[in-house]
Amino acid sequence: MNRIIHFEIHAGDPERAAKFYRNVFGWEIHEWVIPGIPLKDENRYWLVTTGPGTEAGINGGIVFRRGQVTATADEQAVNAFVCTIGVANLDESIDKVLKSGGNVTIPRMAVQGIGWWANCKDTEGNLFGMMQEDPNAQY
Repeated sequence: MNRIIHFEIHAGDPERAAKFYRNVFGWEIHEWVIPGIPLKDENRYWLVTTGPGTEAGINGGIVFRRGQVTATADEQAVNAFVCTIGVANLDESIDKVLKSGGNVTIPRMAVQGIGWWANCKDTEGNLFGMMQEDPNAQY
């Protein structure tokens, strides 16, 4: 089998996106500067560490979005992978999303026998899910 080993978040404003993900999930994010490479937008890259290497999960990056998000993005089909992030407390995480400038697109719902899930958008319009494990979750 082939596993996902890295993710990228595309952003109109990568520094704003980094702030959002630091505030909501506590991720470590820093710009990767390679000596001798000019800092043009198309060359800039932010490394994202989502947790310790001793735990299951993946790390990724943030890049400048190429192209434009349309005003009707909510009406378009998702044309990307949507990552789901494990959280200890879904309600607290939703609150952090809202306070950090994101929004909820699908409210908290039970995934029976698995946990509680919600779908959100970050400050850049990217969709992501959040899941709190709870084997007692019921519809």
